[in-house]
Amino acid sequence: MGSSVRELAAATPGTRDRYIDLLRVASLGTVVGGHWLMAVVTGDGVGNLLAVVPELQLLTWALQIMPVFFFVGGFSHALSYRSLSRRTEGSVYAAFLRARLQRLLRPTMVFILVWGTGALIVQLLGGDGGLTGVALRLVAQPLWFIGIYLAMVAFTPSLLKLHERYGWGAFGALLAGAAAVDGLRFIGGVPFVEFLNFAFVWLAVHQLGFLRADGMIKMPSALAAAGLVGAAGLVALGPYPLSMVGMPGEKVSNMAPPTLALLFHGLWLVGAVELLRAPGTRFVQRAAVWRAVVAANGIAMTAFLWHLTAMLGVYGAMLALGVPLLAPASAAWWAQVPVRIAVAAALTALLVAAFRTFERPVRAAPATGSGPAAALGITLCLFGVLGLSMVGFGGMLEGRSAMLVAVRVTAPAAVTMALAGWLLVETAGRGRRS
Repeated sequence: MGSSVRELAAATPGTRDRYIDLLRVASLGTVVGGHWLMAVVTGDGVGNLLAVVPELQLLTWALQIMPVFFFVGGFSHALSYRSLSRRTEGSVYAAFLRARLQRLLRPTMVFILVWGTGALIVQLLGGDGGLTGVALRLVAQPLWFIGIYLAMVAFTPSLLKLHERYGWGAFGALLAGAAAVDGLRFIGGVPFVEFLNFAFVWLAVHQLGFLRADGMIKMPSALAAAGLVGAAGLVALGPYPLSMVGMPGEKVSNMAPPTLALLFHGLWLVGAVELLRAPGTRFVQRAAVWRAVVAANGIAMTAFLWHLTAMLGVYGAMLALGVPLLAPASAAWWAQVPVRIAVAAALTALLVAAFRTFERPVRAAPATGSGPAAALGITLCLFGVLGLSMVGFGGMLEGRSAMLVAVRVTAPAAVTMALAGWLLVETAGRGRRS
């Protein structure tokens, strides 16, 4: 792999925006590290460090960096769709979906199949209770991110057209939609309306990536200030919690469903990373740094999918070896943190070595596939993956269910939708050879 990384790094065209690649790696790496740090396991189950030490919740205003990843996604999707539009015959939409989702869905489907099979075996052996049952639900949680990203890819062509026509106005419309949803939710008490903000909030952040691609973010300092002031005002005066990640037991979460406060948080982060663009670009121009970024980008999705598995493996090994579970946030617990994170990183590296082949791009034949079939495929994938993130892998045989928007979904149904949707995207995007 080393020589391949060196060759890829050396072959990088001078026109490539390397800072965007750095942001992609840094944002996912921050999420992984944050999950490893925040998870606390006791004899009663899995908790959150931010609930144990509420003062740390302010750190989420810098470390809840997932909006940056979606911003980067918008930038990349705009360039990719425009490039495919110039050189693709047949359905550009089908070709775009397959091109953008191949490296995302292949490792995701492998993750689902491995964990789904393992969950069935565990359940047949009668071992899916207690902490094992918690683990079977917890490992599926990162799939929410995959589901949201699928929606962003699906809506890219239509939202890109709106961006090209209205510019900042298209972003403003999405922001207004998010504000209206929160008004109906918190003032009007309209049931289920809050789930619309999964679209309005995250697609608005994605739209900022389009603006970045066309050089339309001219005043990042003003964007950062507006976002910071807006988020602080909403938290201080409204029903929004301080934490920008979900907290156990809270009536309102800024994350699930996302709120207007989280959208302003995204504005603050995008403005901040744009302010750092010049020094960040100089930093990533260094040969060693760029090689590291290239290597990390090649395994990022695999590492993200499996990092909670590794973390739970660390705690499972501690329980098996009789290592005491220390009181969260105690001095001894903090002293143990570097060791736990180091071991989790090592286990993640082993899992990446085992599964990274599924993230490698596959050269595709020219596509003349079906746009409607591709749209159906990504819709099935989206609902399957989001459903699985909510219900988890536990209770596969009993049909345990969870609420997805206003519909109950079971793990077997979610797995079936995800796999069927992936196959449709693959076949529709591939099309027939001419």
